[in-house]
Amino acid sequence: MATSSVYNFPGFDFTNELRNNFLTNKGLPLPKATSTGTTIVACLFKDGIVLGADTRAMEGPIVADKNCEKDTESIRCCGAGTAADTEFTTALISSNMELHALQTGRKPRVVTAMTMLKQILFRFLVGLILLVNTGIIIHPHGSTDKLPYVTMGSGSLAAMAVFETGWKPNMEREDALKLVKAAVAAGIFNDLGSGSNIDVCIITASHTEMLRNVEMPNQRVQKERDYKFRRGTTAWKKEDIRKFVVDEQLTLIGGDELDTS
Repeated sequence: MATSSVYNFPGFDFTNELRNNFLTNKGLPLPKATSTGTTIVACLFKDGIVLGADTRAMEGPIVADKNCEKDTESIRCCGAGTAADTEFTTALISSNMELHALQTGRKPRVVTAMTMLKQILFRFLVGLILLVNTGIIIHPHGSTDKLPYVTMGSGSLAAMAVFETGWKPNMEREDALKLVKAAVAAGIFNDLGSGSNIDVCIITASHTEMLRNVEMPNQRVQKERDYKFRRGTTAWKKEDIRKFVVDEQLTLIGGDELDTS
């Protein structure tokens, strides 16, 4: 009889190990990781930090969303990886930060959110890459770096080339904004997983400004001709209507149930 996995907080979570082994032994192939693509960047300037991201969400070779938002609210965070994981992980941290603020009676700090995020990524090995305020980058395994300018995602190499060429300390707001837009645009035009529009978030000590679709470099132009055909242009030779079977019969096979004790 199979035994349950030994789980000790806060290490790795192996609670699905028995289920995965059972399904593999029955011949069911385990799902593979879906290839994702994005370009997220951040750089410091004299009065704060500028975050930038593209708006394309991928499902392997399919563009799932052309204008998704990769920045979260309050303490800003850009995510690269599986869209569902980034959304729900940041939503969980947002909820925990509200509870933390109510318990302590003061505004939560960025380092608190960073610590919570890195602990979740290390514990569950979620395939996410996150950029938080102040230029903190959180890797999928939970390690962190704090740098004056950072890029992540499949378009990060092209964006990093722009930063290494144009970034300098104590930049003005407009210069930093222009540099971030150029970095994200480099990722969009040099990476198949990045695309669509550019979102930018400017954070200072007293104000947060979200610039949604600040640039739209891939707008679809109007077609030169209007391709409309009158009814009956394409003829068919015969017509065949089939009735599909909609009734199903379920047969239960005993003896192979998963032991959950």
